[in-house]
Amino acid sequence: MADYGVLLLAHLARAPEALVRTHEAALATGVPAPMASKILQSLQQHGIVQSVRGARGGYRLARAPEDITVGEVVAALEGGVALTDCLVDASRCEQSAVCATSHAWRRISRAIERALEDITLADMADPGFAPELRLARGREAA
Repeated sequence: MADYGVLLLAHLARAPEALVRTHEAALATGVPAPMASKILQSLQQHGIVQSVRGARGGYRLARAPEDITVGEVVAALEGGVALTDCLVDASRCEQSAVCATSHAWRRISRAIERALEDITLADMADPGFAPELRLARGREAA
């Protein structure tokens, strides 16, 4: 849902003051209309979009695109980033008693969360946006 949510929000971010109907956003992004409706309702509950009812109603961003991060969207729609079951609930992992890698998964997960917090909807709506890719030690990625 997060990928569809970011896609819908990037569409709204291109005209942040405009009201966009669910079916228009679905058509413009290729997201199935029922899924677009579900996502936009969830994003409204999390204060990321506003809904205006009526014949001229629709959805718009609740804040400026520069003030909404991809991390916030992922947290709203997915509950955050968890690459392994132990990051959600250690009791769900059959290997937790002998696992020597959970600390590394936590570190990886935090790095991904920080990266998602560094990218805004304004970035995602910008066709020229190209985030810098860096290796763990700060060297440029090839």
